[in-house]
Amino acid sequence: METTTYQEIQGLARMTVGELREKYLDVFGEETRSYHKEFLRKRIAWRIQVLAEGDLTERARRRAEELADDADLRIRTPRDPVKSGSAEVRTRTSISHLPPSRDPRLPLPGTLLARDFKGRDIVVKVLDNGFEFEGRRYKSLSAIAKEVTGSKWNGFLFFGLADGGTAQSGNRKTKRRNE
Repeated sequence: METTTYQEIQGLARMTVGELREKYLDVFGEETRSYHKEFLRKRIAWRIQVLAEGDLTERARRRAEELADDADLRIRTPRDPVKSGSAEVRTRTSISHLPPSRDPRLPLPGTLLARDFKGRDIVVKVLDNGFEFEGRRYKSLSAIAKEVTGSKWNGFLFFGLADGGTAQSGNRKTKRRNE
């Protein structure tokens, strides 16, 4: 590419949309309906380059037409879109169930949560899908807290996990131990 052509194309980046529209009129000989700055810049740059160095060869044009004819191009959406219950939709639709995400307040599986309650050491092991306390499995920390205290408790509060995982809340202390 010649230096003057290159400088002229680089100058397009500093132009406003109004200036680009005027330049478009100069290089194409007709007005544009577009106000899209990038589109105008690219079209004008292409035209400046064509005027300076020449257009595509006839052979390149024929090849481009062949490629376009072979391509399955859709200009408009079909009038009768595929119905949601049709066989075509069912064959390309896959249904899968995502596992529920893990509560971010819980430590990693294998972690031991220890808490002193009325002189008794409460040690709970975090499992992949639940908790283990005194050889029994529980679905929630609240169930363990109720078992220990005899009344309803929020398990995260009881074990000091409600505030994002810090191990202390009030005068109760919870210790985390990794196995």
